[in-house]
Amino acid sequence: MTADEITALFTRSDGRFAFARWGRPIAPVVFGVDDATLSLVKGAIEAVADLAGHEVAEMDPELGVNLMIFFLRDWDELRGVPDLDRLIPDLGPLLDRLEAAGASQYRVFRFDEADAIRAAFVFVRMDAEMSAMPAEALALGQVVQTMLLWSDRAFSDRSPLGVTPGGATVLRPEIGALIRAAYDPVMPASASDASHALRLAARVGLAR
Repeated sequence: MTADEITALFTRSDGRFAFARWGRPIAPVVFGVDDATLSLVKGAIEAVADLAGHEVAEMDPELGVNLMIFFLRDWDELRGVPDLDRLIPDLGPLLDRLEAAGASQYRVFRFDEADAIRAAFVFVRMDAEMSAMPAEALALGQVVQTMLLWSDRAFSDRSPLGVTPGGATVLRPEIGALIRAAYDPVMPASASDASHALRLAARVGLAR
């Protein structure tokens, strides 16, 4: 991937460059799925974390869990989740906007003092398009989009996933290489300057 391509993946619609990776082990919990799908989601988390060289834990010592993934049929379901409005300020107005926009997914990130990802909340509304996706692709796609603070426009034109000739859904190799580069221990956990894309591009080149 070129530095310009990487820059685009972390440049938000307001023009700001914003990069962050997880700064602590990921301790996930998943709501709204059956046991089979739960296994797929947790398997995807472990696979992408292993690719990045990042740890997955049962518990976060401070938060208990720090990655909460909700699968739902309607945004209104979240209004009844106990204490969710304490974790996500202005939850009501947010849900109103998501309903009005017909959104199918939304992610909220929290950051630590180093601006690394401290926690994330992932909401997936299973509309017709989402429901038509293979469960493996849905799980992997959501995990990949939660592993880094991507731009709000990243993957709007092209999925981070691809399909092998045999029909298996896999992470695109260049996106996998970028995730590995982003989690290189010598790289900072966050960056607000687009020059960071040059460093990522150099790491991707070395990895490949």
